[in-house]
Amino acid sequence: SAQIADLQQKLLDADNGDRAKQRWDTIATILEAKCALKYLLGELVSSKVQESKLQSSLLQSQASCSDVQKMLMEERNHVAELEAEFQNQILVQEQQHQEKV
Repeated sequence: SAQIADLQQKLLDADNGDRAKQRWDTIATILEAKCALKYLLGELVSSKVQESKLQSSLLQSQASCSDVQKMLMEERNHVAELEAEFQNQILVQEQQHQEKV
């Protein structure tokens, strides 16, 4: 059954390749070529528009990621400052306790 499935897939792939070749081979007149060219140019424009939208979305996502990274660094710095202040307070408290004892 695996060999049969493999052969079927190979036949489908060969058939698809032949169909694409046949489509181009069947263009016989200038009018058909013009229609095909018009369609292909439409597809090209559509793909370029889609690419532009995706590029814009990528740039926006990168800017957003950069902002989040900046905020994360600021928060880390703030936490480090609070930790240092807390450690300082602990030392002061320990010194005061030692003085009392």
